[in-house]
Amino acid sequence: MAERSQTASEAGNDMGSDDTIGGNVSKYMVLPAGYCGQPKKGHLTFDACFESGNLGRVDQVSEFEYDLFIRPDTCNPRFRVWFNFTVENVKESQRVIFNIVNFSKTKSLYRDGMAPMVKSTSRPKWQRLPPKNVYYYRCPDHRKNYVMSFAFCFDREEDIYQFAYCYPYTYTRFQHYLDSLQKRNMDYFFREKLGQSVQQRQLDLLTITSPEDKSDLENSVMQKKIKIPKLSLNHIEEDGEVKDYGEEDSQLRHIKRPEGRKPSEVAHKSIEAVVARLEKQNGLSLGHSTCPEEVFVAASPGTEDMDSLEEAAVPRALYEELLRTYQQQQEEMRHLQQELERTRRQLVQQAKKLKECGALVSEMKELRDLNRRLQDVLLLRLGSDNLREGAEQKVVFITGRVHPGETPSSFVCQGIIDFLISQHPVARALREHLVFKIAPMLNPDGVYLGNYRCSLMGFDLNRHWLDPSPWAHPTLHGVKQLIIQMHNDPKTSLEFYIDIHAHSTMMNGFMYGNIFEDEERFQRQAIFPKLLCQNAEDFSYSSTSFNRDAVKAGTGRRFLGGLLDHTSYCYTLEVSFYSYIIGGTTAAVPYTEEAYMKLGRNVARTFLDYYRLNPMAEKLALPMPRLRADGEQETTGEMRPEGDSVNLVYRRCSATDLINITI
Repeated sequence: MAERSQTASEAGNDMGSDDTIGGNVSKYMVLPAGYCGQPKKGHLTFDACFESGNLGRVDQVSEFEYDLFIRPDTCNPRFRVWFNFTVENVKESQRVIFNIVNFSKTKSLYRDGMAPMVKSTSRPKWQRLPPKNVYYYRCPDHRKNYVMSFAFCFDREEDIYQFAYCYPYTYTRFQHYLDSLQKRNMDYFFREKLGQSVQQRQLDLLTITSPEDKSDLENSVMQKKIKIPKLSLNHIEEDGEVKDYGEEDSQLRHIKRPEGRKPSEVAHKSIEAVVARLEKQNGLSLGHSTCPEEVFVAASPGTEDMDSLEEAAVPRALYEELLRTYQQQQEEMRHLQQELERTRRQLVQQAKKLKECGALVSEMKELRDLNRRLQDVLLLRLGSDNLREGAEQKVVFITGRVHPGETPSSFVCQGIIDFLISQHPVARALREHLVFKIAPMLNPDGVYLGNYRCSLMGFDLNRHWLDPSPWAHPTLHGVKQLIIQMHNDPKTSLEFYIDIHAHSTMMNGFMYGNIFEDEERFQRQAIFPKLLCQNAEDFSYSSTSFNRDAVKAGTGRRFLGGLLDHTSYCYTLEVSFYSYIIGGTTAAVPYTEEAYMKLGRNVARTFLDYYRLNPMAEKLALPMPRLRADGEQETTGEMRPEGDSVNLVYRRCSATDLINITI
């Protein structure tokens, strides 16, 4: 029988505080207190036992109100932000109030209009609840914790409704996405297994760059034999006589002529044979030099008797009639043969021209393809110092989802990947000049379990870069070892490291950078955020800050910023869980999945702008980046004015500008 609900006080006595919640609810049906009958429609059933699910406890406060408790991260009760659960067995037009009562953070974007996400089985697209139905406040009934309450009305009894903190992006979805890319067999996309998590989930590393060995392409281009089509018909003489029609004209012949004879000779011989048969029947001999009149003179009445004359009179008249008929037929046949010959010649010529035109179209396509590949080789030879044998490889390393509940990170990362593997001219140029290493999901166990910040064993991986354990933090350990290996390789220059996160208290996308003693290096690292601000309307340069807080010492940005040399720049890219504000306006535009991916595409585009500006970096008059004093909180939601920024005039590069790019 389904479990019965309990009042808040009874549940507290049985389960203790909300910190002791150890697992997700599983098909938990909430029945009114004292109810003994069979469950009915409207007795809500809650479930979070699915991938990335999180709901630890449900208390029914009244007929319409429910207190919901977030399950803390596994092995770490400090973090309670992410929720993702389903509700079923609803009644049409049933109105409820759900209270999320145990958030671990006091500040939240719920104060600024953020609302939970919802979808149902008949409406599978995620939607935000109306902000007017969402309230965020401090509640004295729950240890003065902040509570997020939202009202909802179920409208379809057969539907299962799902609620989440933000757009979910599961480990399974990520694997299916990579599988689909791998099936496309792109020679510039390589997927490898860098390691495994504690629960043996795969840590994927993607490499996106043009193939290192271009010799095969160059050889195929240079050695390819192109047949240039002949536009003139050399086999047709000036007088129109066809010397050789080839195999194509065999189907156009109407007369099968004997070998070595012309059609007129065949017709003439056939008429001679008919005349010879008539002469034989009538006892006449008509040679080539004898005309009909001579025959008749030779057969005059004075030379033979009357009987012979009478017998010969009828065949002679018949012969004359037949002779006239044959002569007419011979003339008509001659004209017909001439007409047929002219028609045949015209058809043959048209067929030849059609064949040549078809060959010309085919050759034009082939030449276009050859031209494109020649351009690729030219770009490779003129601008791809990065890919020449023995040249230094310039690497951009991108990581994401080290905090599993920060799902926008995965959408941004997918946007980067989708753009880099596309056939866009900028993407092709980037692949020719740079090597992109991407680890999109550093914490697969936490993602699968529905944690917000920690791994399976309760570690915040973004605080253990200094000394990651191969058994407690295996994914982080594998990535760090790879980066150190590239750093020690003289043929590799790790130019960028970008770790993608989501922020729960600020709007827009923005970046965190490091502080350096070298003022020139310190100013140069502001170039990339500024360019990104020019490319992406949802990125705020004024919200970007640079710091070296002690509490951030274990992050990837801080650790690698101290490890790598002065040519490398390390950033944390943050994007809001909720919305962005476009410059010059005050209205918040909620993020969608597509908007997150668009930001990723703009991040990828900005690399080309950066390398186009690189030789001019010393000449740019950049403002001093905003500094944050040690210990200053980064979670402030106030937006700084745009007055501290400087407009940079720069030209975006296309694929044709590659020869002017200095890498």
